[in-house]
Amino acid sequence: MKHAFVFPGQGSQFPGMGKDHYEKSAFAKKLFEQANEVLGFRISDVMFNGTEEDLKQTNVTQPAVFLHSIIAFRSIDNARPDMVAGHSLGEFSALVANGTLSFDDALKLVAVRAKAMQKACELQPSTMAAVLALDDEKVEEICKQVQAETGEVVVPANYNCPGQLVISGSVKGVEIACEKMKEAGAKRALILPVGGAFHSPLMLPAKAELEAAINSISFHQPTCAVYQNVVAKAVIDKEEIKHNLIDQLTGAVRWTQSVQAMIANGASKFTEVGPGKVLQGLIVKIDKKAVTEGVN
Repeated sequence: MKHAFVFPGQGSQFPGMGKDHYEKSAFAKKLFEQANEVLGFRISDVMFNGTEEDLKQTNVTQPAVFLHSIIAFRSIDNARPDMVAGHSLGEFSALVANGTLSFDDALKLVAVRAKAMQKACELQPSTMAAVLALDDEKVEEICKQVQAETGEVVVPANYNCPGQLVISGSVKGVEIACEKMKEAGAKRALILPVGGAFHSPLMLPAKAELEAAINSISFHQPTCAVYQNVVAKAVIDKEEIKHNLIDQLTGAVRWTQSVQAMIANGASKFTEVGPGKVLQGLIVKIDKKAVTEGVN
């Protein structure tokens, strides 16, 4: 019986997040203050007192979700994962959990990533859309067709669970693709309220910045394998982890495939660590027999 620990990404934030940890734990308070210092602003104030709108800003959301996740993980007595994975941003939390990155270094990388992504979003109007109840192969085919016919960018970005795939690209490309998805039988093709085209080639301007930051940080030998988004398989080599982490910014999040790989390698229990319950819901849709729990 293997125990997998999984960590959520952007979208699981909520006003007041982490406040109970701060008030109850001296250790949590110390990590919050450490984060305030590393980031150069009091993220704790935004997390505890900010509105939903304040928390939606990418340069706030990403470090906030990461911080909450790590504090929740450190609150677990004798946490010994057999394997870890994170959804998009959550991969950074997973890499702290398995010892590949220190808390400080991961937080610095998350801050660089968030700012770089924010800047990339401002360069071109772009968006994402959730496509429901259409085969992955059909979604991939339509994205390729729209790109070939229009020259607009639109790609599969998040393979969340069977029947739920998020696409990403230019506003025009995503809008055209959504119409074609509906024509092909999708139950819904819904534009999401996000700041830009994450996990698409439109994040390329942010990639060089993140790559430079990643190459300046020490990566350590992990205590267990991480199932990385872009390859959806167990990775234990720190150089390979580094390479995949850079590619993740413009590559797809293969969450469905990652969970399937963890189950194939013996995972029988999944603990979602951090705000929300999104991953627990997706895991059960990927495999109805999966046992899930949350620590937040």
